[in-house]
Amino acid sequence: MASQQNQSTFESETQIPGEILIGRVIQIHDRISKLESLRPSKQVNSLFTHLVNLCTLPSNIDIKALPQDVQHMRGNLILLCGRAEGLLELEFATFLSKIPRPLSNLNLFPYYGNYVELASLEYRILSDNGVVQPKKVAFVGSGPMPLTSFVMATHHMKSTHFDNFDIDEAANDVARRLVASDKEFEKRMKFVTCDIMEVKEKLADYDCIFLAALVGMSKEQKLKIIGHVRKYMKAGGFLLVRSANGARAFLYPVVDEVDLPGFELLSVFHPTNQVINSVVLVRKPIF
Repeated sequence: MASQQNQSTFESETQIPGEILIGRVIQIHDRISKLESLRPSKQVNSLFTHLVNLCTLPSNIDIKALPQDVQHMRGNLILLCGRAEGLLELEFATFLSKIPRPLSNLNLFPYYGNYVELASLEYRILSDNGVVQPKKVAFVGSGPMPLTSFVMATHHMKSTHFDNFDIDEAANDVARRLVASDKEFEKRMKFVTCDIMEVKEKLADYDCIFLAALVGMSKEQKLKIIGHVRKYMKAGGFLLVRSANGARAFLYPVVDEVDLPGFELLSVFHPTNQVINSVVLVRKPIF
């Protein structure tokens, strides 16, 4: 027990060597790959908590320099993380939709604090760049429990209308049930089921578009979606893209500055605390 505590203290105070971190991530990936289900359970929750804690340790890992077999493992791990995250959100959203005043109990979700912190950070970045109370915002990849939209609408963008886009009707159905508990909130929040690649002229309605980290799981998909959004969003409109940096890239896809041609880069933020996602803010030029 003492040796585990010493190891934990060592890891929290110094950078974990890249080869040790990669070795441990591979071990966790092997264990996750063998699970019969990714639905929330003691074993599933423990493995993913361990993975998140590992990937948020200080490290100088260069994702681009990883060998091909580790890159392949990383791609698979991101898919597994995405599925597990969706199932966790669906379970909690379904549970909350069955209790009184679900929007007052969002803090029951285990990662609620992270979303509050991320939304606060994103709003600060947006307001620093002149986006304070946008009239209309789109969130692409909102899922069954659109916490960012909820937190933004409640605490930051108190008059903004939110259109939440997701490809999964079952996810949108649960999200609608959560919002139906608050009539004022319901007026400001819609849920649209579609592939964002099929949304064209409507994208010009939004002052700001959020792109969730798990929209476009491969680099190729992500670039296609970003290019599509850029083509149809309005000139002068803002696009906020969630990315990942360092070891956090074992959890989410990476969006680099070079992946955003045709945009004006305004801000890039990489967290060093328990927040997972990096935040990249760009604007479509007016010309």
